[in-house]
Amino acid sequence: QVQLVESGGGLVQPGGSLTLSCAASGKIFSINSMGWYRQSPGMQRELVARISIGASANYGDFVKGRFTISRDTANNMAYLQMNNLKPEDTAVYFCYAEHRTYYSGARYYADDVWGQGTQVTVSA
Repeated sequence: QVQLVESGGGLVQPGGSLTLSCAASGKIFSINSMGWYRQSPGMQRELVARISIGASANYGDFVKGRFTISRDTANNMAYLQMNNLKPEDTAVYFCYAEHRTYYSGARYYADDVWGQGTQVTVSA
């Protein structure tokens, strides 16, 4: 089993910054993409940012250059640097990983792994 643990959430004033971290542990075979999603009360979970094993990143439309995702592939870590935070960024942020177990050459089983989430609150 692979586990993801997020850290770095908290309370920040509008215009402030936070960095979220995600650590993967357990029986890791290969982690392909990693990412961050968020969910506010009464809303669906939405993509914040996602990064491939080749470091290609994509972001939700609302990010507008404020957030940067990165990863440390060797240590199975992912990070989300968030700048110029707004009250509407308040949500629980979840780390995501696509875990692959290769069983024959290039054939693999894929599992979606989620962390338990970390609260980010943007308020004056």
